Amino acid sequence: MADIETTDAFCHSSQKPGMSSTEVLRFYDNWAEKYDKDLFDLNYNGPRQCAEALAEVLSGNKAARILDVAAGTGLCAMELIKLGYTNLDAIDGSQGMLDIAQSRNLYHRYICDFLGPRRLDIPGNHYDAIACCGAFSQGHMKDDCFPELIRIVKPGGLICIAMREEFLRTVETYKDKLEPAMMTLEDKGSWEQVARDIVPKYYRDKDGVIFIYRVLA
Repeated sequence: MADIETTDAFCHSSQKPGMSSTEVLRFYDNWAEKYDKDLFDLNYNGPRQCAEALAEVLSGNKAARILDVAAGTGLCAMELIKLGYTNLDAIDGSQGMLDIAQSRNLYHRYICDFLGPRRLDIPGNHYDAIACCGAFSQGHMKDDCFPELIRIVKPGGLICIAMREEFLRTVETYKDKLEPAMMTLEDKGSWEQVARDIVPKYYRDKDGVIFIYRVLA
């Protein structure tokens, strides 16, 4: 059993600068069996905060078709299900993580793929909403995935992105890049910002930031 300090170091090792996406996915495959317990030990509240934020803007539309991006073992899905949202699909680059989620029967579809600029095997205008929790971290998703997120969401649909607030300043691929990329797409009329909220204790004592965008085109 990992204590808090060991678990924290293990979590941080998935976020080392310079890690490739392939290295990150291999890490998550190896971590899958212990992932839930480790994050519980770290008081990781992101999945609950993301689910609650998305549910608030969905305004009670319990039939909404939602894609859980970087779904992992299904922590965000479990929170959405508690709130009455059960029409869920999952995408994650780690098959090991998805295997855990599938054993829990949380989703209708399980897609093993790493989301980036490449077109996914998902039709356009397919989802009412996207929940994306913890996917923006060192070696993880980049701003080049935004157009693909927008493509697969219906006009008027919602995209909820939750991440550690400090990563906007400390991760080189996000610093002065991630939010400007969001604003560029807003200027183009692709989506509009509905909310940008700082949430406390997203991860231990660290604040999170939750972005919600409505797709326009």
